Amino acid sequence: MKTRIHGAAPLLALATCLVAAPAHAEEGDSTIIVTAPTATDAAEARAAQTPGGTDIVSYEDYADKSVVSLRDTLAFSPGVYLQPRYGQEVRLSIRGSGLSRGFHMRGLTLLQDGVPINLADDNGDFQELEPIFFDHLEVWRGANALRFGSGTLGGAINGVTPTGRTAQGIYLRADLGSFDSARGLVSAGVASDRVDAWGAISADRSDGDRNHAKRRSLRFQGNVGLKLSDVVSTRFYASINNINQQLPGALTRAEALSTPRNANVGAVAGDQGRDIDSLRLQNRTTFDWGALRLEVGGFVNAKSLHHPIFQLIDQKSVDVGTFFRADYATGPIEVTFGGEIRRGTTDARQFVNNGGRRGALTFDADQKAQTATLYSEVRVRSVEALTLIAGGVYADGWRKRTVNFSSTPATDGRIDFDAFSPKFGLLFEPAADIQLFANYSRSAEFPGFGEVFQTIGTPPTSTVVSDIRPQRAWTAEIGTRGKRGFANWDFAFYRSTLKGELLQFTTNSNIPAATFNADRTLHQGVEAGLDLTPTGWLRLRQVYTYSDFRFRDDAQFGDNRLPVVPTHVYRAELRLGTDALHIAPNLEWIPDGPFADYRNQVRTPGYALIGITGGATIRNGIDAFVDFRNITGKKAIGDISAAITVTPTSAIYYPVERRAVSAGIRARF
Repeated sequence: MKTRIHGAAPLLALATCLVAAPAHAEEGDSTIIVTAPTATDAAEARAAQTPGGTDIVSYEDYADKSVVSLRDTLAFSPGVYLQPRYGQEVRLSIRGSGLSRGFHMRGLTLLQDGVPINLADDNGDFQELEPIFFDHLEVWRGANALRFGSGTLGGAINGVTPTGRTAQGIYLRADLGSFDSARGLVSAGVASDRVDAWGAISADRSDGDRNHAKRRSLRFQGNVGLKLSDVVSTRFYASINNINQQLPGALTRAEALSTPRNANVGAVAGDQGRDIDSLRLQNRTTFDWGALRLEVGGFVNAKSLHHPIFQLIDQKSVDVGTFFRADYATGPIEVTFGGEIRRGTTDARQFVNNGGRRGALTFDADQKAQTATLYSEVRVRSVEALTLIAGGVYADGWRKRTVNFSSTPATDGRIDFDAFSPKFGLLFEPAADIQLFANYSRSAEFPGFGEVFQTIGTPPTSTVVSDIRPQRAWTAEIGTRGKRGFANWDFAFYRSTLKGELLQFTTNSNIPAATFNADRTLHQGVEAGLDLTPTGWLRLRQVYTYSDFRFRDDAQFGDNRLPVVPTHVYRAELRLGTDALHIAPNLEWIPDGPFADYRNQVRTPGYALIGITGGATIRNGIDAFVDFRNITGKKAIGDISAAITVTPTSAIYYPVERRAVSAGIRARF
């Protein structure tokens, strides 16, 4: 009976939309999580001061979608490459960041309310960023993320939650959909002259669109703000996550294109999964003297990871940190100066995986890491239309491991890093709402535990790879953004010359570990977004990304293209109607799939996915929406765990999402 209910719910919601909307077409007032635009407007103003690729994504941009992962929120953010693997696990890459990672992510700083959720070694589980809570998301590509102290190739993504001042009242949302999926959200905000508070609880469950892909989660987000005086205010944040995800694993090419519902046999036998329990507490205190604004704060993240894969990984970590940021503006000069330090300790243990349960202990180590940054930026408006920018990030860090027990040879070790990454840019505004920008910057990315400690040699020994070094790049970027008539555009071209990119190689006397530093590589591309809104009831959103990533005269791979990311990605959505009643067909088109291997012998096929969303106002304060995905049931390969050599038996492919439909109700009181 439950399956019938879930299957009928989307059709029922759509019918409700069509019946109810005409009676309320004049209202045109969609119900979203936030009722005041203050935070989004401030973020857009900051982005407009940046001489490079940035994007502010409002909750309104994805309110009609079933929000499962960051893919659903950032699909129309220029330059962001997102491909779902299963559940909330996605490939997340900007400008080719983290290509060698077939799991988690690397090369990006993820933040919530301006505080990083990355671990101290800069790795992290982006599943802890729950998009359904956010007021908006901020995307700062490459060196444009300097304001967060990020010096990585990819940049930073910051999710911003509402407060009691921006989202007063009670907000409810409920979704039902295919694969016995259900999701609910309850939030409430209150505010007085001196105190405000906001909190939300979400619950999510689904059997997944593949076998052995069930997920369950229960989450809480909340914050309390206090205005202590006309100068001083403070805000306390709390985040609690309980996330349980079965892993269906990767498939062979033939399986992914013919039977995408199936799970990897080994994943089922090992009952593979990733279960996370985490608690994050943070504080941000602001001193506002008008021309000078100072923010200081601290945070603690405690996380438990139960992760049965080839072995059962059991990790308990605690990360603590503190940060400050000062902004000073007087006349034509603006200065930003800030810093951050993160230190983490992880009790890392591994066991034999007995069908998802602990077997014999195979490894036990204490892992410690620290990453610290100091950054500054000066902006000078030399003439009315021209702003010159100069800045830089200095970062240092270390990774250390003490082995307590190992069933195979393993060694202790420590490695230290440091780097300075300067940035220069200019921002020219020849007319109102039109900007031209250019910048030249350096980035540096420190290896995490997975790269610093690897199993090498004969007999295999888990040891520190002392020769590994940070990945560095110089990036030149030019572009434009603005509005003219009914057109709104965002266009950037970048060219990054990398030294020491962390990739995968066949080991030899010069390359001691599988993941190691390449010699020279090139990442260049185009990040383009174009919105056309000729009338109030017609809007066309489009994003196009061109990616040319390749080796440069490499000893093993010559001038081969790097795998994983396709050369061309195009997405479009045509919205017809108003808030009272609208539909929006959408398209994702990848003309040619990427290479799956570093040898460039195997390329995946291209594909086109068609979907449609719709929504309507049922009555004032209550909306309904529907989300159809992959309407044609297309079978294609969405993501790849790149390999040096690929054969027909290589299980490295993840199929695209199967055909699905979901629907829901939003209400605000």
